[in-house]
Amino acid sequence: MEDILVPIVIVGMLFIGLPWIIFHYVTKWKTSATLTNEDEGLLEELYLMAKRLDDRMDNVERIIKADDPDWRPARLTSPDDTMDPTLEQIDRFLAERSKK
Repeated sequence: MEDILVPIVIVGMLFIGLPWIIFHYVTKWKTSATLTNEDEGLLEELYLMAKRLDDRMDNVERIIKADDPDWRPARLTSPDDTMDPTLEQIDRFLAERSKK
């Protein structure tokens, strides 16, 4: 009886158990690599917060400029504007994306 049971268990493990484990973890890996609705909501919230903070920063700079005309903002910008998109460019991109 034991001579028959051991090969059946080994064959079952090789042809059923091993592929099941492999496919299970491949599926988990693929689903974890995508953005969920919760992630997209968080990104949208962060974008809106960045936009509000940018507006506030513009207001503060405008107020300081009114007090001291020689004042120059010390914002960090990249030398190439294509690598540092403005919020207006991101707004246009999101509007185009929502139309599709």
